[in-house]
Amino acid sequence: MDVGTQHFFPSYGWDNITDGQVYTDEVELALMAEDLGFDVVWAVEHHFEDYSFCPDNTQLLSYIAGKTSRIDVGTAAVIMPWNEPMRVAEKVAMLDELSGGRVRFGIGRGLSRFEYGRMRGIEMSESRERFDEGSVMVMDALETGVIKGDGPFYPQEPAPIRPKPSRSFAGRTYAVASSDDSIDSCARLGAAMVMFADRSWKSRLPSIEQWRELHQKYNDSPPPIPLVCDFIYCHEDAAVAQARAEEHLSIYLASVLSHYEIMGDHFADLKGYDAYAKASGALNKMGDAGFLSGFLQATAYGTPQQIIDKLAERRALIGDFEFAPAFRFGGLPQDQAVASMELFAAEVLPTLHTW
Repeated sequence: MDVGTQHFFPSYGWDNITDGQVYTDEVELALMAEDLGFDVVWAVEHHFEDYSFCPDNTQLLSYIAGKTSRIDVGTAAVIMPWNEPMRVAEKVAMLDELSGGRVRFGIGRGLSRFEYGRMRGIEMSESRERFDEGSVMVMDALETGVIKGDGPFYPQEPAPIRPKPSRSFAGRTYAVASSDDSIDSCARLGAAMVMFADRSWKSRLPSIEQWRELHQKYNDSPPPIPLVCDFIYCHEDAAVAQARAEEHLSIYLASVLSHYEIMGDHFADLKGYDAYAKASGALNKMGDAGFLSGFLQATAYGTPQQIIDKLAERRALIGDFEFAPAFRFGGLPQDQAVASMELFAAEVLPTLHTW
């Protein structure tokens, strides 16, 4: 199993923390990852709110790449509708050149009405079309060294990408896929499916199988291994692990509900978000407590052996997957996040690497 670390840069849940301290703490964990034996440092793109703020993950990862020598760096994800395709292709190509080919390129289309509302001239109802048009342009540019497009959102006369990509990104591309149309887009791109540990894995399995079937259909080749992003708290004492994980994961989940307005009715009026409208209705029936219960059951936390056992059960159900746990979330004190990550690396990571 390939195991990375996921970095969100949240301040939600910490009292009186500055943005600078958020970056100090999160970067500390990212720079620990190489020495601890992890395979990738993944960074998100988010804007404006305490939920998460990393406005340019390629810039962040250029710093991480410059401070390390072995570990890969990955975008999870560049939100394509918020970014001009030519600039994305240029940034990713340059980062790959500077890092010696260590980039994994992940993309998504965005779900937050708050973020879309502050992106000038970008309508959330256009997100699917913008994603599909821009992502194909960037993927082609990273393979050919030339970006071009004749679509309605990003008309682009052919232009060279410099530095010209010197390595293929085949096998290094990922796309967040939760809704049916995102699963279809991910498969058409030939990308690995990216998902979050936010619901039961039994209920998630049909969408994974759908992506696998569509990938085979569109690309006439077996699908790559999907990537699962999780939230981990690891401690030697099971009772301590449960108490701390449930406390801080519940705080994190509150930030999710606030940022994404998951239970809001606005998805019903947004083109391309039908799946989220249906999910919103189901979650409202379930209530906050039911959502939290399902979320906690989906994540992997506990003692090292408990985490190994939970991940083994997940693997038996959905098959092999790449893994990207986040160790800092929901107001968890930095010393506890560091200790959790170190214990995971010492006692869980070696086992995962044998899978």
